[in-house]
Amino acid sequence: MKLDIILAGVGGQGILSIAAIIGTAALKNGYYLKQAEVHGMSQRGGDVQSHLRISDKPIHSDLIPMGECDMILSVEPMESLRYLPYLSNKGWVVTNSKPFINIPNYPELDSVLAEIKKLKNNICINADDIAKEMGAARSMNMVMLGAAAASMDIKVEDLQDAIKEIFERKGEKIVEMNLNAFKKGLEFSKANK
Repeated sequence: MKLDIILAGVGGQGILSIAAIIGTAALKNGYYLKQAEVHGMSQRGGDVQSHLRISDKPIHSDLIPMGECDMILSVEPMESLRYLPYLSNKGWVVTNSKPFINIPNYPELDSVLAEIKKLKNNICINADDIAKEMGAARSMNMVMLGAAAASMDIKVEDLQDAIKEIFERKGEKIVEMNLNAFKKGLEFSKANK
């Protein structure tokens, strides 16, 4: 088993929580894990990325080589395009279709989404709206994780257990909210894959 994921987004969108959940699920299965994070100007709405490498064999580098990424999981559409050179021919792009416009020259959203939809394996989901409809706007990242789970080699149940573990200190209500958001993303992905 080998799974290389680039998590991409903007500071404050929950990339590190996604990484923690995937990493927790992988470690519980006895997989090797390496992770590299770049926070940049994350506190000021700058880009954030994380390379997450999971394998049943030892991993020698925490950075994913160009052209070998199995998935780009992006909580912001333009950020998904930034890492396309890393994507393998069989790789998936799972992205939020709702932009986080933090620069004055943000490209036309339709153009950004058209580039993503040209890819063979892509899922575009408006995770912000799904989370807001649930009354859980802050769980947008869990909607995204659910959408990505359908294309990962990690069991859904293991990801759900990791969500429980990561959020349990915040109380049962927060755990259930995040599990429901994850489920909504998973349902969307299965229906639109």
